[in-house]
Amino acid sequence: MAEENIFLFVPNLIGYARIVLALVSFYLMPCCPGPAVFCYLLSALLDAFDGHAARALNQGTKFGAMLDMLTDRCATMCLLVNLALLYPSYTFLFQLSMCLDVASHWLHLHSSMMKGATSHKTIDLSGNPILRLYYTSRPVLFFMCMGNELFFCLLYIMYYIEEPQMWLQCLLGVCGVVCVLKSGISLLHLITASRNMAAIDVADRERERSKAQ
Repeated sequence: MAEENIFLFVPNLIGYARIVLALVSFYLMPCCPGPAVFCYLLSALLDAFDGHAARALNQGTKFGAMLDMLTDRCATMCLLVNLALLYPSYTFLFQLSMCLDVASHWLHLHSSMMKGATSHKTIDLSGNPILRLYYTSRPVLFFMCMGNELFFCLLYIMYYIEEPQMWLQCLLGVCGVVCVLKSGISLLHLITASRNMAAIDVADRERERSKAQ
């Protein structure tokens, strides 16, 4: 039987397409806000399809989970860098958002992998009820992630609109609330993952003491 090529699994091919779209978006951001936002949101939307393909085709992999997480984090971080240039007085808030997003997801993914999970979206159902709802309800996960990304995209696109319409401002407000809630979830990620890592350390130290006795 021929060895499987993990890099050519359908979910990972979708992941590569997401990366290309994100790079095109970054390239267009200084000059073409409309196409840039279109490419960025399309890349974000494809995130739902790679997970569906992984489940449908039984092609879930640790490489795919890492690729998915890194694409999400890098894309959001690059957009926030652009926002910091457009709105310099809010740079500190954008920096805090980047640090919380990257740190919480990296530590959560690392602790999940150490516990044997194939993805940072696989959690212990006996754990935090908010994280359980966030990761087991696909509508909630999609709404929170898309609302968060849409908030940053609206901030970006509205910079180029002299008099944004009322519906855009209302949408920005709603997405802003979602962004704050998602930041709270990221903080929970960080706390939960830290506790998981500490529990793994405790278990490892107990095993070492048992061997030494």
